[in-house]
Amino acid sequence: MPDLDPRALRALVEEQSNVVTRVQALRSGMSHHAVSYRLRQGGPWQQLLPGVYLTVTGTPTREQREMAAVLYGGRNAVITGLAAVHHHRMPGPETDAVDILIPARRQRRSVSYVAVHRTTRIPTLVIGPPLVSYALPARAVADAARWLTDLREVRALVAGAVQSRCCTLSELAEELRKGARQDSALLREVLSEVADGVQSAPEAELRSLIVKAQLPLPLFNPWLYLPDGTFIGRPDAWWPEAGVAVEIDSRRWHFREADWERTMDRHSDLGQYSIVTLHFTPYKLRTDQAAVIRKMTNAFNSGIQRPRLAIKALPARPRPAGRR
Repeated sequence: MPDLDPRALRALVEEQSNVVTRVQALRSGMSHHAVSYRLRQGGPWQQLLPGVYLTVTGTPTREQREMAAVLYGGRNAVITGLAAVHHHRMPGPETDAVDILIPARRQRRSVSYVAVHRTTRIPTLVIGPPLVSYALPARAVADAARWLTDLREVRALVAGAVQSRCCTLSELAEELRKGARQDSALLREVLSEVADGVQSAPEAELRSLIVKAQLPLPLFNPWLYLPDGTFIGRPDAWWPEAGVAVEIDSRRWHFREADWERTMDRHSDLGQYSIVTLHFTPYKLRTDQAAVIRKMTNAFNSGIQRPRLAIKALPARPRPAGRR
């Protein structure tokens, strides 16, 4: 960058949320001694990262930490992972770390709260305020999922992104296809679950228990209709051959109050049509798996002994007009 005069430096510091690099300060005409003096103990500046300083006292804000991370990464650095997930207001695990992508040819090491990832796939489409670029939601979620190690967290991350309509399943699948296979196992598993119709982390845990029980996979989130076309409900899981439905009861996994109310309504709709409905909480799925498996197995085995119910099931699709 060209040399800066002191007034230009002040303007730049203000534009950069009171964050400046050593190179910028020196190019403004400041001496090494002047920079060091401001960084002295009790001085007005503080070092956030190597060669990157906060020019005010106090605890840096998230915005200032992310600005410093991008300045540390250099030109074309892009924030991704959980920091970008939170920037897009998607649900995800809390973290103080900031993941940045930099061109593969550039040499930077991870330091302090910044995790540096060198890549040949620097995003060409980004979003964010001037000077700070964030990966688009699908890339941010895919990167975060690769660096998480807990399957439950990856499930919640993907479900939150899709349900909040920040990105689509096909966009996540495309990111998985384009990226390296290394560290992609959890994301690959979760996308496979979602492809089966699973729409939340607890539903994914239910699916795992069904596989463990060696039961046939049910339909997830189908639309159920009577022979005359009357819509009767949309359970979380449905075995048409047994007439058995499963509902997961948890307000936490419904992103809008109206979704929770609709869930409560449909619980009372199914029994009147001879549908056997099992109710489990996410806590039950995690802490008493043997009991959940036993109840599902017993209900399924009993259900297939009776005549099949005359109920039509369709895959998940937009809610019928007028249905509240």
